[in-house]
Amino acid sequence: MRKLIPSYIRVPAIFFIIAGLVEYFVESGDQPAFIEKPVVLVFLLLVLVILLAVEGIVGAMENVLYQSLDEEAKARYDAKQAEPSKLVQWIKDTYKTLAGTKQIEEEGEVILDHNYDGIKELDNNLPPWWVYSFYITIIFGVVYMIRYHILDADDQFVEYEIEYAEAQRAIEEYKKNAKDLVDFNTVELLTDIADLKAGENIFTEKCAVCHKADGGGGIGPNLTDEYWILGGGIKNVFKTISEGGRSGKGMVSWKKEGLKPAEMAQVASYLLQFQGTTPAEPKAAEGDIWVDKTAPEADSDAEEVPAKEETETVEIAEN
Repeated sequence: MRKLIPSYIRVPAIFFIIAGLVEYFVESGDQPAFIEKPVVLVFLLLVLVILLAVEGIVGAMENVLYQSLDEEAKARYDAKQAEPSKLVQWIKDTYKTLAGTKQIEEEGEVILDHNYDGIKELDNNLPPWWVYSFYITIIFGVVYMIRYHILDADDQFVEYEIEYAEAQRAIEEYKKNAKDLVDFNTVELLTDIADLKAGENIFTEKCAVCHKADGGGGIGPNLTDEYWILGGGIKNVFKTISEGGRSGKGMVSWKKEGLKPAEMAQVASYLLQFQGTTPAEPKAAEGDIWVDKTAPEADSDAEEVPAKEETETVEIAEN
């Protein structure tokens, strides 16, 4: 091993392998573990010192053993050290086989008769690695043609669409479980009991002081009527909670106060439950009547039927 890999390669390689394992198993943030955790840096420095010490000790022991040999043993040792290792010899032999060239002593067998001012040309065969690679491309081409042009397998465009659809499904599934990704554009009215209970707790802790516990309004506006200063509905209410009310005299931005998007969606959904209720001391209406333009309009034909029935009833009564 020491003969095959020199110490100036062996020591750094072992050190970086250990450092990589430490980085993999020790949890850290955006920075490497040895920067965030000084104990890791101390450990790596200790490892490096031990590796250098071991390398020095082993080298010194080998030198002592070498000096203890007689001249004949030293000569045999030097001769053995001069011989290439089996791995190095195997690499050389493999390279020669893959190159497919002749040795200098055998070039007379492949030399051509061409002679250009003393420059002669050899007729070496193509390297075996090149020939085998060419055969592989032929086999690949045949398999490709059968698979995609005869058996009509999915081409890259179809595969892209399939993978894109799978990615979209994965994103949607992730969004369902990652509630803090919600924003003004994606927020929806929550109806789950757990979400509404969480919203009630937040409202009681942070909002009731201005809007009262029953939503009747105090410092803040009445939440039970149909008048809204910055718009009603889950999206507008979420945005108002997140960004704050009117500049200088409105509600603070709860986004800056530490409320998470999921919590703002919960409290927005909860306070919309006050709509249509009767508080103990309702505050006077503020703002404008807000109409949800996204709600489906009532069927005009359905409105005409009761009117017709009422007319007929009046006529019968008169008769």
